[in-house]
Amino acid sequence: MYLGGLVSEKQDFWAKIKQNLKQKDNQRLNLWIEPTELLNIQESDGNLEFQLGVPTFLHEYWITQNFLPNIREEIRNFYSNDFELKLIVDPAINKRNEASQSLAAESHLAKTLTQHQERTQSSFISNSYKPPEGLNLGTAKKETRSLSSNEQLTSSYTFSSFVVGRNNEFAHAACHSVAENPAARKYNPLFIYGPTGLGKTHLLNAVGNHILTNNPSIRIRYVTGSRFFNECIASIRRQEMDKFRQRYCEDSDLLLLDDVHIFNRGEAVQEEFFHILNEYLETNRQVVVSSDKMPKDIKGLAERIRTRLEWGLIADIQMPDVETRIAILRYKAEQQNIKLPADVVNYIARTFKKSIRELEGSLNKVKIFSDLNGVNIDINLCKKILEAHVDQRTLTVEEVQQMVADHYKVRVSDLKSKSRIKPIVTARQVAMFLIKQHLGKSLVEIGRAFGGRDHTTVINAVKRTEIQQSKDSDLASDIDELVTSIHNITGVQ
Repeated sequence: MYLGGLVSEKQDFWAKIKQNLKQKDNQRLNLWIEPTELLNIQESDGNLEFQLGVPTFLHEYWITQNFLPNIREEIRNFYSNDFELKLIVDPAINKRNEASQSLAAESHLAKTLTQHQERTQSSFISNSYKPPEGLNLGTAKKETRSLSSNEQLTSSYTFSSFVVGRNNEFAHAACHSVAENPAARKYNPLFIYGPTGLGKTHLLNAVGNHILTNNPSIRIRYVTGSRFFNECIASIRRQEMDKFRQRYCEDSDLLLLDDVHIFNRGEAVQEEFFHILNEYLETNRQVVVSSDKMPKDIKGLAERIRTRLEWGLIADIQMPDVETRIAILRYKAEQQNIKLPADVVNYIARTFKKSIRELEGSLNKVKIFSDLNGVNIDINLCKKILEAHVDQRTLTVEEVQQMVADHYKVRVSDLKSKSRIKPIVTARQVAMFLIKQHLGKSLVEIGRAFGGRDHTTVINAVKRTEIQQSKDSDLASDIDELVTSIHNITGVQ
């Protein structure tokens, strides 16, 4: 297809591209590509530049990270010459999409709710339940009421007080998008996962606070996993499950559930949660949950719950890098009107690496000591106060070997053996790579730990792993997961 034809018929051209992508039967690809628009095609330095409009920064990030090769491949089916692909965030796309889709969406929702109300053997929901009106929770007409103790949001946990860094920018963008438009565009359920103390609870509360600010009548139920678990068990024992189900299904428009991973130890609780989750999804009410693991990694979690948690959007929070930790400390110090010299900020940020709670706790220790003794905060005082709290935890070669063996489902003895079976070779090379990168061991030490191998074997293993992870997405994913596990233990970045 020639340039003139592409430009003059660009919307038809892009419609064909989207249709071809949809035929891949990839639900998530359809979700992210559907709202895109081809804004312009122009010639630059002899090549075409396709300017693709996306409605949010979240779309820009997700498409860039996951779907650019798919889009490029489809464009090449129509245009075989060299070209550039540029993503442009255009919020007006959302309004155009919403206007064109509103009637269809409302019709679909009405059909879903009608089917739900007509079910004669509903699991446990009272027929008196009246779902929110309209597609979005923001249009629901409810009486304003205060939140009960187990639903109480922390007012200080807002998006404006959340420090965004490379470790959490996607999770933050996802939560903000859900808070702006709950239950829309299949970001439902939204699943946030990451190690403890990195801000998952903050983001869940921020979603609730943002929605309440825009519509105080929305009935939000925020609850920790342990509270849900205990309430459910107590209701079963007292034979008061009707009240429990009413509280969660009839008296709430939005569910924020913290630490869902603890449900792996209760079949009865999982059964109730499954039906509650189903009820929210079928009636187009937003669910946001957090966990310290991905759904597939929560041992003991029922498969039907896992698949539903994976239906929507999954976003992770990783260990904060040193720049993010410095930004967090400065923000916390400013909030409390604490004057921290730059060297003190750098010392705390580089010493305490595992969680935001650890950073804040260290800052509070220094502040309290300074206030009680009437002295200014300096680096010597800081080191004296925090010396006893410095965690010197490090991993051993044997621990990394065991970690890799468990991940690849082989034995440590296999890593040390002379076996050339591919899965064992891969695991062995990854283990060598991680030990070299994160433990700083010499080539000779590493070779000795793997059955007395020569240092040249270690060099080849490290180089091969470095090259292969840029080509093999599965290998890169394995290494990322193992590195995250190392960070969770040591806090090393």
